[in-house]
Amino acid sequence: MSDTLTRLAEVLESRKGAAPDSSYVASLYHKGLNKILEKVGEEAVETILAAKDVAAGGDSKDLIYETADLWFHSLVMLAALGQHPQAVLDELERRFGLSGHAEKAARTPSA
Repeated sequence: MSDTLTRLAEVLESRKGAAPDSSYVASLYHKGLNKILEKVGEEAVETILAAKDVAAGGDSKDLIYETADLWFHSLVMLAALGQHPQAVLDELERRFGLSGHAEKAARTPSA
């Protein structure tokens, strides 16, 4: 599974210096972080709506498709901010064996 993320991270990184008209990802980088964040938000909403459709008896194919879009745009966001998906995998790994309540209580409150 992480091989797919690693390969995708490499592609996303390679698009950073590409001409905006050469790829969708290059065009997102060219438009800037606000556009990338807008896409993450849009995909999050579409994923939520697809989940509600599945809960109401709809096709789960749309949920998988929209979740893939959300993950993809989240990876573009991470790459734009100089982060690698491995950092997210490491954080998820760190949480194994922790109670969700205990993990949340241990977080430092943000200012």
